[in-house]
Order: sequence, then C-alpha cells, then structure tokens
Amino acid sequence: MKVGKLITGLVSGAAVGAAIGLLFAPKKGADTRKSITESGDSYLKGAKGKINDLSDSLNQKVEAIKERSKAATSGSKVEEKFHDTKADIHDMRAS
Repeated sequence: MKVGKLITGLVSGAAVGAAIGLLFAPKKGADTRKSITESGDSYLKGAKGKINDLSDSLNQKVEAIKERSKAATSGSKVEEKFHDTKADIHDMRAS
C-alpha cells in the first residue's frame, strides 16, 4: 500500500468520524461550535507558547555555540597559525 493512499484513508476516516460525532452530539450546534472555538483558541495559545519557548531555547544554544567558537578561535595558537599561513601565501605570491 502506498503511503499517499494510507494518509488519504486516515484523513478521510477522521473527517467522517468527526462529522458523525458532531451529528450525534448531545449539545446544541451553537454550544458545540463555541466549545470547539474555545478549545481551538486554547490549543493555539499553547502552541504559540511552546513555539516561543523553543525559539528562545534555540537562540540561547546558538549564542552559546557562537561564544564557544569565538573562544576557540581567539586562542594565540590559532591566531599565530593564521598569520603564519597568511605570510606563507604572501611569500608564494611574491615568488
């Protein structure tokens, strides 16, 4: 079975199940719609909060990596090798 057909079947089944559930719900349509709207708003607020937390966490990790990278490249041995290599390139061009 192809993945596309499986996904289509799952989505179709979920849609049919939701429709049947709404048709046989014990509440009035207006109450059900209000409940769905409130639940959706709640989920959106939660998702936005989690996305903001994830974004903050990623920003902190990126900054930490930048700091470690900066600390690793600012060592005197690295700078010395850089200048030596630059001088070697300059000497090669002069020859």
